[in-house]
Amino acid sequence: MNRIGAVLLLGLLSCGTNERQLPPGEGIKIEWTDNLSGDFSFKDSWSYPEGVYINAHGQLSCDGLCPPETDAMKDANGKIYPDSLAAFYSVVDTSHLYHSLRSEAAVHEWAGTHFISVKRAGKDTVICTTQNNAATHSSLHIILTGNRAVPVIRLTSISRTPEEIIPYKAGRMQIDAPMWRKGILKASFDFTFDVEGGMYWRGAIYARVEE
Repeated sequence: MNRIGAVLLLGLLSCGTNERQLPPGEGIKIEWTDNLSGDFSFKDSWSYPEGVYINAHGQLSCDGLCPPETDAMKDANGKIYPDSLAAFYSVVDTSHLYHSLRSEAAVHEWAGTHFISVKRAGKDTVICTTQNNAATHSSLHIILTGNRAVPVIRLTSISRTPEEIIPYKAGRMQIDAPMWRKGILKASFDFTFDVEGGMYWRGAIYARVEE
């Protein structure tokens, strides 16, 4: 798949295109299994939202991504005033975010991510998108349509360069069929991408499909 084709296909499939509309031979055939093995223990781990951390005073605080009104709720040492705690946590999200992704990659501007969204885009189409963060600007998009998977990388660089879509070259994807029927994507994947020097992205997913 060339880059122009990857851009067009990503747009079409995001609008609910089904497998019958894929170009002949396009996509990676999904391997459906009755009981996908592997380490999926990452689904029991969690993180706070980006920027939230435990400060030197043992309080959950935030840095960089804090709502501006929280500045007046902390002293010069970053301690949240006792009488401001309730107000602080009413505007700062300190949820436990359970991990949905374990992966490793050799791609540009990537420092890792624990999260992937899995959203239905049509009767036969589901779009999976990894979450970027302050240090990760390459996202993996996996379009699942019928019995095929189409992975592409989208690089939104911090430099002043146009967004880049990098098409897949080859790969493999296995999906647990019983979990899929329950509305959960439990999968393993290993993709390579069509770019000089070689890029890869491999790992495992455990996430509920958002309707």
